[in-house]
Amino acid sequence: MRYEPICAVCTDTFKVERYQAGYRLCMPCGEESAKLRKHTVVPMPKSNYILVTDLTLLKGLNSSHKGHLS
Repeated sequence: MRYEPICAVCTDTFKVERYQAGYRLCMPCGEESAKLRKHTVVPMPKSNYILVTDLTLLKGLNSSHKGHLS
């Protein structure tokens, strides 16, 4: 008998390959969960990339927006 993981939100079963990849939600619940998160990744000058989850931080990184955070 093959093990079928259970979604943590809706309790439906989903493919074991998805579970092995680290997901704990079925595709429909995972898609809805992803829609609730808002972020972007931006490159820093002469540096690495930074994860931005707040628009004011993104505006603060851009020198042309300093002082104009409306």
